[in-house]
Amino acid sequence: MRAIEVSKTIQIPDDVEVSVEGRRVTVKGQKGTLTRDFSHAPISIKVEGKTIRVWVEWPRKKEAALVGTLHSHIQNMITGVRKGFTYKLKIVFSHFPISVKVKDKTILIDNFTGERSPRKLRIMGDSQVKVQTEDIIVQGIDLEDVSQTAANIEQGTKVKRKDPRVFLDGIYVNERGEGMEE
Repeated sequence: MRAIEVSKTIQIPDDVEVSVEGRRVTVKGQKGTLTRDFSHAPISIKVEGKTIRVWVEWPRKKEAALVGTLHSHIQNMITGVRKGFTYKLKIVFSHFPISVKVKDKTILIDNFTGERSPRKLRIMGDSQVKVQTEDIIVQGIDLEDVSQTAANIEQGTKVKRKDPRVFLDGIYVNERGEGMEE
């Protein structure tokens, strides 16, 4: 039996401004502005005072699930413009010392398992990457860009054609959370 309506609401904090044009959501806060287009989803989004309402009438199973997904995306946008997101990665090596450099929108990983040419990884969106001795800190206001950059770094140092129990070298996500260090 189908539900008549599936609905979720989000409270808008005082220091955040949200506008909705069709299914395009723009969130402005002290750290920046994020815009996201949800036109692919057959879901209704509306700002009512200091709340955002995401709903669908007579949903099928996938449409009902999309309400929760869009709710989470908008909630992450609000958290991003208020606090930001930080991922900390740890550089681990036992055989060959890995050196990491940031150049423009790419990360260069030198001497990974003794390779001669550096591995090049992309920095997504407006994420900032800092390298500190054994740590790499990825920060930004868009959760998807920050987490994809961290995933690119982790996957870019995956050991291939060697025993992974012996060669534990690589860069691994160590910590993640809300808030950005200045």
